[in-house]
Amino acid sequence: MDKNTLVGFALIGAVIVGFGIYNRPSQEEMARAQHYQDSIQAVAQKQEQMQKAQEIAASLPVVPDSTSLFFQASQGSEEFTTLENDVLQLTFSNKGGRVCKAMLKEYNDQQQQPLVLFDGKDASLSLGFEGKNENILSNQMYFQTTNVTDSTVTMRLNAANGGHLDFIYKLLPNSYVVDFTVQASGLQNFFSPSVKTMSVDWKQRARQMEKGYTFEQRYTSLTYKPVDDSFDYLSETKDEKETILEVLDWVAFKNQYFSCVFMAEKNFENATLESKMEQQGSGYMKNYTAEMQTAFDPTGAQPSRFQFYFGPNHFKTLLATNDLSFKDKDQELEDLVYLGWPIIRLINRWFTINLFDWLSSWGLSMGMVILLMTIIVKILVLPTTWKSFISSAKMRALKPYVDKINAKYPKQEDALKKQQETMALYSQYGVSPMGGCLPMLIQTPVFMALFFFVPNAIELRQQSFLWASDLSAYDDLISWSTHIPLLGNHLSLFCLLFSVTTVLNQIIMMKQQDMGNNPQMAAMKWMMYIMPVMFFFIFNEYASGLSYYYFISGLIGIITMWIMRRMTDEKKLLAQLEANKKAPSERKTSGLMAKLEALQKEQERLQKERQERMNKK
Repeated sequence: MDKNTLVGFALIGAVIVGFGIYNRPSQEEMARAQHYQDSIQAVAQKQEQMQKAQEIAASLPVVPDSTSLFFQASQGSEEFTTLENDVLQLTFSNKGGRVCKAMLKEYNDQQQQPLVLFDGKDASLSLGFEGKNENILSNQMYFQTTNVTDSTVTMRLNAANGGHLDFIYKLLPNSYVVDFTVQASGLQNFFSPSVKTMSVDWKQRARQMEKGYTFEQRYTSLTYKPVDDSFDYLSETKDEKETILEVLDWVAFKNQYFSCVFMAEKNFENATLESKMEQQGSGYMKNYTAEMQTAFDPTGAQPSRFQFYFGPNHFKTLLATNDLSFKDKDQELEDLVYLGWPIIRLINRWFTINLFDWLSSWGLSMGMVILLMTIIVKILVLPTTWKSFISSAKMRALKPYVDKINAKYPKQEDALKKQQETMALYSQYGVSPMGGCLPMLIQTPVFMALFFFVPNAIELRQQSFLWASDLSAYDDLISWSTHIPLLGNHLSLFCLLFSVTTVLNQIIMMKQQDMGNNPQMAAMKWMMYIMPVMFFFIFNEYASGLSYYYFISGLIGIITMWIMRRMTDEKKLLAQLEANKKAPSERKTSGLMAKLEALQKEQERLQKERQERMNKK
């Protein structure tokens, strides 16, 4: 082998070694990769242990025979006990030791009867306990009802050896919260020493509570809150089943305006959550299932503590519930009221809700509250509306000069020069093309906040205004029996009025900004007509309170624009622009205009270079 060959192999080897060193992951990357692998192995190991435990548990009898400590408890008849406070009435069944009915005293259903969240046929809760020789499912047992007071009841599952398992319920005063404690006594020999958890099997068919099935469906979901993370939910529009690897603070079976929430002091883990759609007309929205595990001490030294929330999705009520929860644990139940994206949520939380509550305290109808809210919001954004209008008026005043520039450069290849001269004109007169857009963009979060707030405001539920019997559902002053695709079987009058005012607003905007003969502008003009039609078909199923808000907002916008036009003399405005006209040396371009001019100069330079290359060829 000659010298050159040896040198070649040496260089190849050096390149390979160097490449390997260069691409070797850092210590931080290796640590992350190892942590990821460890997490996967831990999850796999945990799932394997769960599967083995389930196989062992499945092999044990769940229906007690005559030798079982709980054989006597498996025989009996169902009895009921009622606890109530000012806002909530709960019915307990000794079969399973569970809450079998929850009724809200301050809310009515569509038949104007006290609203029942669920009863025995709608919901079930079963806790599973693994013994040495048998398993116990609470829903198969008859408990003894003891220690009944005005606010508490104990459901006791007695064993033949004198031990017992207690389910202790406490209804808090003037609250939708129920404390729930599970505690064993004298059953150490029944349970396996390795038992540290119990299973939870919670099911409920969510009832249709509101008038509009389609609209209510959008806000009905199985929602859950992982520890140290924000809430999440299963799909509202399709069947979904998901195994949750995170540890959970709570699980909620949520309707549009009401929720049943199950909270655990020591969290839920290994949760499998499922949501199935119910057929329209069945009287139900979703079929929910939550299968989980949670901590359990067989000795009874550490009781397992839980809480239920059976109540309205009212932001401040849910916020106050956090103060009643377990120590050092903010449940963040207020997240059940969806108030929009982060920035919009802040506006709703600190402005919209407080303004709404303040106006509601005057004793006005909800329709008047929405009207006053809309007027107040319009007044608050009036400065930006005026600034946007004046900017558009200045652009209209300069239109004759812009037309001259367009006539000067009729050819397509002169488009860049035409654009540059137009921008120079605006700069000379101190007019910004973006001056009308930016103020309107600033207003957008405020109006979007009300879009998210109104459908989630339980205060609007079953509140009538004018021809709308319920501002939280569509108004169907005009209806028919046959279902029409896209339209349904009704015509929402508020939605129709909203669509008409939207068209009028679009016409006014087009008059403010001359569309010219540009084909793109002509297409935009058609879009301005098509969008209100699309909005009509979308909002026809929406809450009439939302359509009413948009109608009032659009109507106020039309009146405001008419007043502004009456106050503005475009000839005087043009004279003012001429008086303030600056020489090129005196111009001070704004940051945005400077960037646009720099971009145009760069485009011109690139175009010249491209033209020179083409000429050389």
